[in-house]
Amino acid sequence: MSTAPASLFDKIRIVLVNTSHPGNIGGAARAMKNMGLSRLYLVAPKEYPADKAVWRAASAVDVLDGAVVVETLDEAIAECGLVVGTSARERRIPWPLLTPRECGERCWAELEQHEVAIVFGREDRGLTNEELHKCNYHVHIPANPAYSSLNLAAAVQVLAYEMRMAFLTAEKGAAPHFDDWDMPPAKQQALEMYYQHLQQTLEELGFLEADNPRQTMTRLRRLYNRTRLDEMELSILRGVLTATQNYIFHSKK
Repeated sequence: MSTAPASLFDKIRIVLVNTSHPGNIGGAARAMKNMGLSRLYLVAPKEYPADKAVWRAASAVDVLDGAVVVETLDEAIAECGLVVGTSARERRIPWPLLTPRECGERCWAELEQHEVAIVFGREDRGLTNEELHKCNYHVHIPANPAYSSLNLAAAVQVLAYEMRMAFLTAEKGAAPHFDDWDMPPAKQQALEMYYQHLQQTLEELGFLEADNPRQTMTRLRRLYNRTRLDEMELSILRGVLTATQNYIFHSKK
């Protein structure tokens, strides 16, 4: 079986949020190792470490041993330049959507530039809207509509497989090309700081009501996530916000 450069596969994070059943964590670890992935992030798991996770992992205990446990999704994706969240249903505000195949191709094409994260939600209700708003894209696995509930480990297996298929395609020189920019995309942590700065500035302008922002910030997040700001663009926008706040301050004086 072909093997990808370890440095590239090591830049892929599989993130499981608030997992209830430790057996699913073990199953996800096994699915990851089957496809050559090893970096597992666990966000506030309900029960971990656990013997059930070790039992389900079979020969992938090394993936469990290297798992990073954090309290928030922001911690798990902070240094990533591309974040894709799994979504099983349509949302009130549509988000840029990928198929599993497109997800694998997009992620693999960007690994040379930065780390990527694939985020999976809770077994019973998936990711919250707030968590999905932190993602550049959503990915939907088109399962049988009559029985679309997919086990967490099975969902990880599907997307890990597509990641491996993207590598095998690239190995043959047939990978799709994504245009490169002169600056790397902004990391997730920097984007979150920008969104906080933006909301604060809009509230100071009177454009947003602090206790009733409605869907404005959600739609602005979608706009910027779709645009994929680079580090220089983000720096310019932060400068615009700072200049705006300074103008407001001096105007009030």
